[in-house]
Amino acid sequence: MGGILRQYGPMVYLPSLVFSLGEGAMVPLIPVIATQRGADIPTAALVASAIVVGTLFGNLPAGWLVGRIGERLTMAIAGAVALLGAVGCAVLPGLVWFAAAVFVIGMAAAAFALARHAFMATRVPLAFRARALSLLGGSTRFGLFIGPFLAAALLALFGAAGSALWFFAALMVALIVLVLVGPDPEEQFQVESPAAGTAGRRPPGGDGVLTALWRARAVLARVGVACMLLAAVRAARQVVLPLWGVSIGMDASAIALVVGVSGALDFALFYASGQVMDRYGRLWAALPSMLLMSAGFVALAFTRDASHASAWFAALAGLLGLANGLSSGILMTVGADLAPAGSTASFLGAWRLLTDSGGALAPVMVAVVAAAASLPLATALVGALGLAGAAGLLRWGPRYLPHGRPR
Repeated sequence: MGGILRQYGPMVYLPSLVFSLGEGAMVPLIPVIATQRGADIPTAALVASAIVVGTLFGNLPAGWLVGRIGERLTMAIAGAVALLGAVGCAVLPGLVWFAAAVFVIGMAAAAFALARHAFMATRVPLAFRARALSLLGGSTRFGLFIGPFLAAALLALFGAAGSALWFFAALMVALIVLVLVGPDPEEQFQVESPAAGTAGRRPPGGDGVLTALWRARAVLARVGVACMLLAAVRAARQVVLPLWGVSIGMDASAIALVVGVSGALDFALFYASGQVMDRYGRLWAALPSMLLMSAGFVALAFTRDASHASAWFAALAGLLGLANGLSSGILMTVGADLAPAGSTASFLGAWRLLTDSGGALAPVMVAVVAAAASLPLATALVGALGLAGAAGLLRWGPRYLPHGRPR
């Protein structure tokens, strides 16, 4: 496995790290820049959500593009589009143009993520597919974890939030060079492709993403919805933890420390997740992860008025980080397992559209329920969604993922 990972590093892992570093540095400052351009708090939140909306819409053309021109060129084009988006964010006047440029970056992120996912799905042998994709997820998590610290350093050095935009633009230039000039693993190292059936074959385009959604409706309505709920719980964690810290009266530095430790625990387990999935099967990582996250959210919902609420918050945030780390790479791995040989790229586009929808809708659900009722109720509801997703995987996983464990 080590040789193959080294071979794919310049094509997939290093570009993934570069993209996520830039994204991690830029995304936290989008609301700040929006407010500097005249947005109030709700409008700034709306502008920040443009990147998520762009990612959702980007999955539609990304599946078609990967199928037509291949992963390498798609990643390069995505880097170029993200570069244009970053420059647009920095130089275009007005809030509307800024939001439009953020939307473009989201679309580019979707195309880049789908291209690298399709590349690994069609070229990594099943025996260590989960480890390879968990490492891919780990490289992304590392970049998103380190990126905000780089943004803080840039702010201290230049004193302007816009410096993160130019940093992202510079990284996109490096990414394009890496993808186009770096070694091509298709030419240097050929592996029997479990999905495509031959070594180094580009994944066929097949049908469009919407057609793939319809043709794969049975598996997507079962395993896909269960994984969508997992994505929703993951995304809700990013919203619930800071809000919970505020609701119990913690200061910003303490909240940041708790969330940071939770993220570090999440990152620490990314490769162990792949090991479990490859050795014992996909459900042995997915089910414990979802059950532990559900338990963590439900328990958290009962601690706001408890004595030592801050200690409970820190402990349960750590549990949520560990639980999330147990399922690192699971969405990409299961998507690759289910992808049909004749339309890998379009199926993965449909798969990512579905799971990304869960990640996009969960923060909205938390905000609406917290505003209409209470944050503890919203938190408990997130836990219930996790339990529903676990039940779905337990019911349908053995039927649709018989090859989740190598024989």
